[in-house]
Amino acid sequence: MAVPLNGAVAVVGAGLAGVRAAEALRREGFTGTITLVGEEVHTPYDRPPLSKQFLAGTWDRNRISLRLEVDELDLDLRLGRRAERLDLPDRRLVLDGGEELPFEGLVIATGARPRTFPGTQPEGVFVLRTLDDALALKAALEAKPRVVVIGGGFIGSEVAATCKALDVDVTIVEALHLPLLRVLGPELGEICADLHRRHGVELKLGHGVAGLVGDKRVEGVELTDGTVVPADVVVVGIGVTPNTEWLEGCGLDINNGVVLDRTCAAEGADGVVAAGDVARWYNTLFAREMRIEHWTNASEQADHAVATLLKGREQAEEFAPIPYFWSDQYDTKIQMVGVPGDQVVIADGSVDEHKFVAVYGHEGRTVGAIGFSLPRKLMQYRQLIADRAPFPPEPAG
Repeated sequence: MAVPLNGAVAVVGAGLAGVRAAEALRREGFTGTITLVGEEVHTPYDRPPLSKQFLAGTWDRNRISLRLEVDELDLDLRLGRRAERLDLPDRRLVLDGGEELPFEGLVIATGARPRTFPGTQPEGVFVLRTLDDALALKAALEAKPRVVVIGGGFIGSEVAATCKALDVDVTIVEALHLPLLRVLGPELGEICADLHRRHGVELKLGHGVAGLVGDKRVEGVELTDGTVVPADVVVVGIGVTPNTEWLEGCGLDINNGVVLDRTCAAEGADGVVAAGDVARWYNTLFAREMRIEHWTNASEQADHAVATLLKGREQAEEFAPIPYFWSDQYDTKIQMVGVPGDQVVIADGSVDEHKFVAVYGHEGRTVGAIGFSLPRKLMQYRQLIADRAPFPPEPAG
């Protein structure tokens, strides 16, 4: 079922994927009503700078705003509102307070939320996902506290790097024996650990967290070996959970995200698509299911989902991108194209200088490449990934 160009589309989620979906609708000639529903009261903004430039104070609120894009789209903007239920048979979206929004097309872009420790948290414990989270953490860092970051993934690593830029002492606690191990593998995880150590970050690797110390205010983090790491501020970065609870029982297929077909159409309904952190689909280029929590995918998938919405899934094309992400840590820009594999070789540059490109392989095929401060070299491997080139690849040039 194709949504008519003069129909009504509801976009649930006012982050990057939701805004890009609204932009794509207008760009494709949609003249009907677009209702953009966002749980936060803030006008839409860009999230990646929250852990870096915004937290460091080098960018202000205006620098991360998506307001100009939103103002040009003629939207029915519902900020500070939460979608509570989806009524597919009657094509209605039920908001908090019971308001019902009829739609002909629906874009689900509700993203994800940080995982937290169970129970009541003492003061001084933070997550970092929203603008309010970043403002609160930014204020706490002004006192130059002792910071413990729980989780050595991208958010945790970026927060640690920003803390060091602000001359704040920081320790990373990671349950695995290397940071970013699940994402990048042991070879690159070791390089990331060395990057932190070179910049004076203490690492507690291979240690789980038994609990937080302190009643009203956090005083430390107790590890599973009984060690207590003193802390005035704790930042929890242990992953995210897709925001799909409001969709339970509606008829869509939900499994660690909204399950999509290869065109980004939701399984279980016509005229429903999804994009961004909440979306799970099968990428035929890599022959695997994916749910990607990065900026570029949110933007690209929103464009593709809208095309599917307006064409109908029968006429739509597969969404089979080469994933791309970046992470700024200290003076190093980490960029990756493709996906990790179980084999890796250093293809260009110097690991000791933290300026190199590593290439990943899987089952004899080149599937990904990661670069540390070598952006031009890295992008030369993108075509090899698209061409399913043999691994190890010939030098890209």
